[in-house]
Amino acid sequence: MKIFIKNMVCNRCIAAVENIFRNADVHVHTILLGEVETETDISPEKMQFIEKELLNTGFERIIDSAHQIVEKIKNLIIVKISEIDIPEDFLLSEFLSSKLHKDYSALSKTFSQNENITLEQFFILQKIEKVKELLLYNEFNLTEIAGKLGYKSVQHLSSQFRNTTGFTPTEFKKLKEHNRKALDNL
Repeated sequence: MKIFIKNMVCNRCIAAVENIFRNADVHVHTILLGEVETETDISPEKMQFIEKELLNTGFERIIDSAHQIVEKIKNLIIVKISEIDIPEDFLLSEFLSSKLHKDYSALSKTFSQNENITLEQFFILQKIEKVKELLLYNEFNLTEIAGKLGYKSVQHLSSQFRNTTGFTPTEFKKLKEHNRKALDNL
């Protein structure tokens, strides 16, 4: 049985969800970001327990197919950006179409209708959050960050960063309070 779960964005989320299923005494076959496949069907009572525990932990079961697609898209984008290895010629449309085996325009329409933001805007917001993270870690300079996240130039990254945050990357680094958002709140 496949169950789709909203707000799973990292390996800690996988561990938390796995623990919920273990506590419900439901054996998991595979667990990925946003998706759990169980070895057997789940009784209504156990499903009710799981759904309650998911909500208590900040997750939510997704039942309708449009929301399942949106969550898959979000997870694919989050994982892609977390790899910090996006080529300069990366095309979001080709990436998502190949991963989900669906036409990009349909994916884009479904995403926009359910999230009130375009796919491209979501992708940019995710990249900017990663830029913030990398700036705070001080592991890479801005040129390296631009290269790792697929920007054609530092100027392009800086312009997009300023348009999104209101600050240049340098101004952001100097702030005392760094307003980073949780990935599941974008």
